[in-house]
Amino acid sequence: MESIEHIKESAEYLGKRLNIKPEIAIVLGSGLGVMAEEIEDAVEINYADIPNFPVSTVEGHAGKLVAGKLRGKPVLAMKGRFHYYEGYSMDQVVFPIRVMKMLGIKNLIVTNAAGGINKEFSPGDLMLIKDHIKFFSESPLRGKNIDAFGPRFNDMSNAYTLSLRELAKEIAYGLGLTIREGVYGFMPGPSYETPAEIRMLQILGADAVGMSTVPEVIVAAHAGMKVLGISCITNMAAGILDKPLCHEEVVETAERAREKFITLVKAIIEKLK
Repeated sequence: MESIEHIKESAEYLGKRLNIKPEIAIVLGSGLGVMAEEIEDAVEINYADIPNFPVSTVEGHAGKLVAGKLRGKPVLAMKGRFHYYEGYSMDQVVFPIRVMKMLGIKNLIVTNAAGGINKEFSPGDLMLIKDHIKFFSESPLRGKNIDAFGPRFNDMSNAYTLSLRELAKEIAYGLGLTIREGVYGFMPGPSYETPAEIRMLQILGADAVGMSTVPEVIVAAHAGMKVLGISCITNMAAGILDKPLCHEEVVETAERAREKFITLVKAIIEKLK
């Protein structure tokens, strides 16, 4: 288990390197790292240079922290995240979120590329995550509780902060952007789900499925952070359409959706308090 000392060491290193005191953190998923190019007066730090940080190994995840200003707000963006399927422990997967909390960040925007389960969705759609279903037993909070972050048994009834979702919907409407809202199903990967698993997810109420985000949100909620989750529907899940799945399609669709994704997230950040 990652110790509080390791988290403090990473936070202290970043505190000395960053040119701003970030108020908002953004985790950028597969194919969505281009958002970081919008950050002004940017300082980039490779994950490999940060004490105790893991390193991204997946295509579409650059492996850098980018700090600066976006629409006048001090932000810290992760260009790429860590996944359990890469061989990392859950502690390592969520380590950056705890470092962000240690840096004093209160608002977290988590993004991902997801497979669409809801048949009303189409590739390229953006979906606000209103809740999740964790189809994987290990919790990032397993083991000795770190009391400095939150309680042993934390509430998850508003993990995806309602006020941030309402703000995002209002902004999307004002921009003329269609935005979906739904439940995200978390599967461990790296194999894509089988058609039978997708039918199960449909029955249980999931609208989209992916291999990330949920561990980060659990830890953020534990630490009292406000969370906005946005999925880019990059493909329809197995069995929804009669075609095989591939990661290249995920990255390509995320890139096609980049303009409306960037427009929405920038507008949200401008309005965040």
